[in-house]
Amino acid sequence: MLEFKSVTKRYNGEETAVKDLNLKIEKGEFVCFIGPSGCGKTTTMKMVNRLIDITDGSILVNGEDITKQDPVALRRSIGYVIQQIGLMPHMTIKENIVLVGTLQNWSEDKKDARAKELLALVNLPEEYLEKYPHELSGGQQQRIGVLRALAADPPLILMDEPFGALDPITRDSLQEEFKKLQKELDKTIVFVTHDMDEALKLADKVVIMRAGEVVQAASPEEILRNPANEFVEAFLGKERLIQGRPDVTTVGQIMGDSPITVGTGETLKTAISKMREARVDSLLAVDSDYVLRGYIDVEMINMNYKKASSVEEVMEKELFSVSQDSLLRDTVHKILRRGIKYVPVVDESSKLVGIVTRASLADIVYDTIWGEGTELEETIAAAE
Repeated sequence: MLEFKSVTKRYNGEETAVKDLNLKIEKGEFVCFIGPSGCGKTTTMKMVNRLIDITDGSILVNGEDITKQDPVALRRSIGYVIQQIGLMPHMTIKENIVLVGTLQNWSEDKKDARAKELLALVNLPEEYLEKYPHELSGGQQQRIGVLRALAADPPLILMDEPFGALDPITRDSLQEEFKKLQKELDKTIVFVTHDMDEALKLADKVVIMRAGEVVQAASPEEILRNPANEFVEAFLGKERLIQGRPDVTTVGQIMGDSPITVGTGETLKTAISKMREARVDSLLAVDSDYVLRGYIDVEMINMNYKKASSVEEVMEKELFSVSQDSLLRDTVHKILRRGIKYVPVVDESSKLVGIVTRASLADIVYDTIWGEGTELEETIAAAE
């Protein structure tokens, strides 16, 4: 899909920003470039759509040398998303989404249909098409920036720190959303970031650069288990949990399978009885198909006991959840960042299948630091 062959970029004939880069990126692969400031990651990406010219070597997209293509046509055939989003403030959201289509002389019917189709992918209502960028939140604007890159259905998308300016929770949400979207649409992504957690979460392959050269290019798991050298080790940081327990990588491996639930149609009296019986202060709320709908806690019941009767009337519907395939390191990061006690685990149909608690994570941390089973006790006994 995308290949770098001995690619070098020099400025002023002397300063080398990228040196002899050789790399293959397969169709449908999500590749994150990361490294310290000035390592050449952004320069590498911008050479792909000829925003920066190559000094030596060649870049092939689908086997074709990019230098032999018209640069304008090349850029229109490649999606591009930047941190600053770059939406046109005087254009509606629809006009922003289909901007490339307008340049390619699409009919109004085609532009309208494509804009609606794309908006549905990120769960935004159609009435947003007539809004202007300033009427949307930062996270919503960034979603539109991504949709604009997808509008002409390009096989390759370049993304330059697209989520860097967002607050942590919005950023988490967009990362999850975009990774899922990428898998569904089978797009090839070249993604530049300075955030190692983001790279490990999103990438099929992480490319770590230093001083214009690739230090290591491999899957997140391979890099975490076998860092190429001390620079990579230092760049990763020793605190990352997965280095201690390479055998435990997904939520499904540690989740409990018996979360305590209450039906959305059940009464508050039933809910409080279940809490008392299980000695908990909150319950996950599910419908008749066991689809997760929200949660209810003691405080909600206490505040609404006299004016509501059913769980559905008072429950909180906004609830962070993960899938069994979610990476454990991401879930740990989010639990700590959000200060929550547990995370429900759902399947593809949003049915509740389990739960990850702080206690289960504590067990992993314990084993990571001191070893499994009775090893800590044996160590202490031997020392005595």
